Amino acid sequence: MLLHKTNKFFIPKSPNNMSSKSSSSPSKLQSSSSDDSPPTDLPLKPIPGNYGKPFFGPIKDRLDYFYHQGKDTFFQTRIQEHQSTVFRTNMPPGPFISSNSNVIALLDAISFPILFDTSKVQKLNVFVGTYMPSTALTGGYRVCAYLDPSEPKHALLKRLIFSILASLHDKFIPLFRNCLSELFVNLEDQFSDKGKVYFNTISDKMSFDFVFRLFCDQNPLDTRLGSKGSTMSDKWLFFQLAPLMTLGLPKLLNFFEDVLLHTFPLPAFLVKSDYNKLYNAFYGSMASILDEAEQSGIKRNEACHNLVFMAGFNTYGGLKTLLPALIKWVGLAGEKLHRELCDEIRTIVSAEGGVTFSALEKMTLTKSVVYEALRIEPPVAFQYAKAKEDLVVHSHDAAFEIKKGEMIFGYQPFATKDPKVFEDPEEFVGHRFVGEGEKLLKYVYWSNGREIDDPTVENKQCPAKDLVVLLSRVMLVELFLRYDTFTIEAGTLLLGSSATFTSLTKATSI
Repeated sequence: MLLHKTNKFFIPKSPNNMSSKSSSSPSKLQSSSSDDSPPTDLPLKPIPGNYGKPFFGPIKDRLDYFYHQGKDTFFQTRIQEHQSTVFRTNMPPGPFISSNSNVIALLDAISFPILFDTSKVQKLNVFVGTYMPSTALTGGYRVCAYLDPSEPKHALLKRLIFSILASLHDKFIPLFRNCLSELFVNLEDQFSDKGKVYFNTISDKMSFDFVFRLFCDQNPLDTRLGSKGSTMSDKWLFFQLAPLMTLGLPKLLNFFEDVLLHTFPLPAFLVKSDYNKLYNAFYGSMASILDEAEQSGIKRNEACHNLVFMAGFNTYGGLKTLLPALIKWVGLAGEKLHRELCDEIRTIVSAEGGVTFSALEKMTLTKSVVYEALRIEPPVAFQYAKAKEDLVVHSHDAAFEIKKGEMIFGYQPFATKDPKVFEDPEEFVGHRFVGEGEKLLKYVYWSNGREIDDPTVENKQCPAKDLVVLLSRVMLVELFLRYDTFTIEAGTLLLGSSATFTSLTKATSI
């Protein structure tokens, strides 16, 4: 399909089953409780489900999860079997990577938030699941993501991250807009040559460039990383997350893939060279930040390994998943939503004189669309924690006792598509969080916390939560300042979605 070229698009002055239903309140909470807390008279029931025989039970569940049923069907069949959104099961990878695969699964919006309550649950070494990747992948350190808030170093490291983000606040919008300008030039060049463009590759490169320039104040092309920063980061991420992936190989190769990815950890030395290049590039470009870390009592090299993780795993890895998903869902929602976004974005940018924090705050539909993308396809699907004490968790219709030390697991896409909370939960509804719909933001959990809550040194909520939302809004603003509409083909990757642009219609008005 052709790239439609009509009138020039407006560039404002640089500042310091899919639906686009237009109802102002397309979703409502179905609850008899005014404060949304579960009823106190729910029956206390034993947690259904079992773990099967030692060793064999976890392997059976792993094979079901990856090959026989698939992720969503794995959970849905167990909900139906047990007639409960709370049940016992095993989560991959199992033997021999994980020493204990037994979890209590929470798959509804009411039970899920217990995973955020660090007064009742422990978040020690559970960042990615029932296993912890080798510390050889992070310079020999347990980085902040794997620390429980009760550990003194957690507060030191998270406070450092807050300080860094605060100091960079004024760079967020102009730097990201500059990076997006380069992305859209690249997008149009490729579109003119090929007639379609695979978005993920150019998005990954843009995301890494943004992250490196943000934290290091330097273009990665001017370092030894050159243009390979995103590729090196992808390898490093793969070695940490491989036990949670399937490559989608033919069935005949499932056994070999299972042994390779899910049975034994991939040796860290295979990616050591790439990681060292990333580490050295950050270390050589973050002198003032590392000085601040030393002054706060953190060793210089430990601080750098933590910051590489924050930049490479949390920030780049998050954008790598989030931006293609955002483009996918907005693209599939169709031209009606695109027209509404164009109208809102161009009107407010023109009135405000540019893309500013103030302008972005006034874009209610744009904000809602971002939240809806984070709801329907959260960039982090899993949450884990261990019970610090015996506790009772509530679903919509029952209460369950969890014993001290038991692992609790939440599959976020089921919690944020809970049909007892959201109408049409499987549909992308752009206006879902407009007006009265804002009350539903407390059920958007993508950041390891509720969207209405703020990250602190005492909790495990993403410290860059607000930055992620901001960048997502800026992506939509820049997109619809340039284009009236677009179409995409959507696909599935190892972890996340793919989006391929199949048409672009340049902006006809502002």
